Amino acid sequence: MIRFGPEGNAQAFYEEGYKSSLEMPEWLSKLGLNAYEYPCTRGVRLSEKMAKTLGAKAKERDITLSVHAPYYINLATDDEDKRKKSIDYIMQTLQAAQWMEAQRIVVHSGACAKMTREEAMGWAEKTLRMAIQEADAAGFGEIHICPETMGKINQLGTLDEVLQLCRLDDRLLPTIDFGHLHTRGLGCLNTKEDFAAVLDAVENKLGKERAKRFHSHFSRIEYTKGGEKRHWCFRDNQFGPDFDPLAELLAQRNLEPVILCESAGTQAEDALEMKQKYEACMRNR
Repeated sequence: MIRFGPEGNAQAFYEEGYKSSLEMPEWLSKLGLNAYEYPCTRGVRLSEKMAKTLGAKAKERDITLSVHAPYYINLATDDEDKRKKSIDYIMQTLQAAQWMEAQRIVVHSGACAKMTREEAMGWAEKTLRMAIQEADAAGFGEIHICPETMGKINQLGTLDEVLQLCRLDDRLLPTIDFGHLHTRGLGCLNTKEDFAAVLDAVENKLGKERAKRFHSHFSRIEYTKGGEKRHWCFRDNQFGPDFDPLAELLAQRNLEPVILCESAGTQAEDALEMKQKYEACMRNR
C-alpha cells in the first residue's frame, strides 16, 4: 500500500500543544496519514527506550516508520577517517531503525569536492559496500539503505548516480527526491512525461519490484544556478515541482512507494494534500 506522511514534525503539531515525537503516530493517524520519517539529520541521539516506544506506538496506529541518517555522511570521500565515520553514522542509524522496527533509512551520498564525478562514485561505491558488509555482520541486513537524490549540482546524487549505487545490492532502494531532481535540473520536472521519465529510469535500472516500492521525498524548492536553495510549502506555487502529474502516474501504474513531504513547516498538511490528490486519481482511473 502506498504511504504518505511528513519528514519531521510539522509546525501545527507544536501549535496544537504536542511536544514529543512519541505523540506523532497518534497525531498523524487522526489526520489520516500513515508514514513518518524520524530525522536524525544532526546525529542519532534518541535512546533505545524512546526508539522502541515510538515503534510500538507507530505499529498501533499503522504508521510506517523510516529514519533519515545524519547529514554528515559522505560516502564519496577518499579520506579513510571520514569514510569510517560515515559508516559509523549509518550503523547508528540502522540501530535506531531496528529498535523502532523501521524498515528504511535515508542516506546522503556526499559531495564530489575536487574529484571528478567518476572518482567520487568509485569511492561512494566502495564505502557503501563496506557499510552493507558491516550492517549484515551486525544483524541489520533486513533494513533497506536508501541513497537519496540530491538537490545541489556539486553534490553526488543525480538520478543515474543513485540508481548506480542501488545496483550494488538488491536490498538498496532509491530515495527519489523529486524536489531535488527538479532543482538540480534547474526546473526540469513540469509535465507528466518529465515524471514518467524518472519512474521509467528506476524500473529500467532496478527492475519492476524496486520501481514499485521506492522511497521518496517531495516538496517545492527554490533554486539558483547551483541547484537547491530553500524548501517552501505547497501554497508557495511559484516554486516547483507540482505533485499532480506524479499523482496521476502513481495511480495509473499502481505504484506503492513511501512518500514523505519535506515542506517548510507544513509537511503534514502538504502530505495530506498529496494523499488526497492521489486518492482522487485512483477514483478517476
